[in-house]
Amino acid sequence: MGGRLVRPQSPFKTCRLVPEERSCHEALRQLKNPFYVGDEVALTQTSGWAEAWCSQPSAYAVAANCTADVVAAVNFARTHNLRLVVKGGGHSYQGTSQAPDSLLVWTRRMNAIELHDAFVERGGDGQQAPQAAVTIGAGAMWIDAYDVVTTRSGRYVQGGGCTTVGVAGLIQSGGFGSFSKNYGCAAAGLIEAEIVTADGQVRIANAYQHADLFWALKGGGGGSLGAITRLTLRTRELPETFGAVSGTIKASSDEAYRELIARAISFYKSALFNRHWGEQMSFRNGRLKLDMVFQGLGQQEAEKTWAPFLEWVRSSSSYSFTSEVQIVSTPARHCWDAEFLEKTAPADIVPDARQGASDRRFLWSGDQGQVGQFLYGFQSVWLPSEMLEENHQRDLVDALFASSHQWKISLHFNKGLAGAPPEEIAAATNTAMNPAVLNAFALAICGAEGPPAYVGLPGEGPNLALAREQAAKIDLAMKELLRIAPGGGAYVSESNYFQSNWQKAFWGANYSKLEAVKKRYDPTGLFYMWHGVGSEAWSPDGFTRV
Repeated sequence: MGGRLVRPQSPFKTCRLVPEERSCHEALRQLKNPFYVGDEVALTQTSGWAEAWCSQPSAYAVAANCTADVVAAVNFARTHNLRLVVKGGGHSYQGTSQAPDSLLVWTRRMNAIELHDAFVERGGDGQQAPQAAVTIGAGAMWIDAYDVVTTRSGRYVQGGGCTTVGVAGLIQSGGFGSFSKNYGCAAAGLIEAEIVTADGQVRIANAYQHADLFWALKGGGGGSLGAITRLTLRTRELPETFGAVSGTIKASSDEAYRELIARAISFYKSALFNRHWGEQMSFRNGRLKLDMVFQGLGQQEAEKTWAPFLEWVRSSSSYSFTSEVQIVSTPARHCWDAEFLEKTAPADIVPDARQGASDRRFLWSGDQGQVGQFLYGFQSVWLPSEMLEENHQRDLVDALFASSHQWKISLHFNKGLAGAPPEEIAAATNTAMNPAVLNAFALAICGAEGPPAYVGLPGEGPNLALAREQAAKIDLAMKELLRIAPGGGAYVSESNYFQSNWQKAFWGANYSKLEAVKKRYDPTGLFYMWHGVGSEAWSPDGFTRV
């Protein structure tokens, strides 16, 4: 491998024994820097999940620079019957980015990005029309893609909301970003992929060749069908502005809180259930927190949209603003422009402050709590659009009222495609995602986490008693939502580690087709991930056939 075969060692390995060591001090100082975490082959962006898994380095890793390196790793693992893992961004909540005693294919360095004015897929024999696109290496993060496509070139590519999420992992999970209600899921924007399959072959998958594999890569789950080396995604015209609405409203009583939920849902249905609006409303113990975004509207239009709801809130003594509602907009080209944001909204971003680091990379401030998080519990469910109909809204309100007294419930409107343009829903139909997403107006998420708990960190380790207590509350909260959406399923990337009937929950009727693709391209199960396609044939650690 020319020196690219490495033996990962956690930077915290010696912290308990020699906490004053310089390397330990630096690792602790950078603990909440996701760029540092991502650059450490031994670490993952989530440090573990209570009573499920903890972040542990692979035995060896191939720090791949090119496709040939990935081929060498895959061939070696197959020949010697090794446990194989693929890691790009390392954002897996399920712990699938590493495994003890495994060989890791680490694609972090494969992060080249190339724009195309007229990209044409291979194998189409002239049938396909050229289109604007971008080719992205498997190790790139979305901040890298947005910097090239939007900040520098004035185009848009549908990607993830968190800037440090890996491009390849998001596409393979389906993928949602803040503006997915207009641009659809990220997987539907995939035009072509280069992938190394279990036989060590480099395949170009698109609509004209290896079409079954191409379909499966669009939402079939990362790391279970092969090792992606690069992807080509369509780009779009960029709107003039992006904007945000934020604030928190508090109700003075349970009766007022129930009415607040009812008004918020009714307002969403009548004014926000369309291509312009995305992101979240969160409910918890008498409070409604707004973290919404918009596109395709000017600030005055956004303010006019929200005026009736805010006037209703202000007209009643039953409500107060614990943080005043702010409506702001910015030129869309500067949405991921670090230099611009440092001047205009420095509190909203956290730059990579390491010496010599790229000044174009940053993390949204609201996402920093996720860095190194140790999950206590996490669940999601797609909520069907029928719940917004007038004769069902009361059931939804009752469920949100009951569940949010147990734990915080967030409705991620951009992670459901109901209300999106018909052409984006049609494009998502041709992905491997659970068809439930097509008719979902939102993804409801409920989760809890503690501070980083990497092996070797000084201290007592994760608080498992608190983890069990909060996981039980999440169970109770989600039980209320599952009562009104029993067949809603869950989003594969943001779901319960202990998800029951996961095949149906993640992929619905598409799972049998995914199984057929898996058997064709990986008949021996070389690529294994927890609750991935074909994983039911293996023990939970991925080492033994069952």
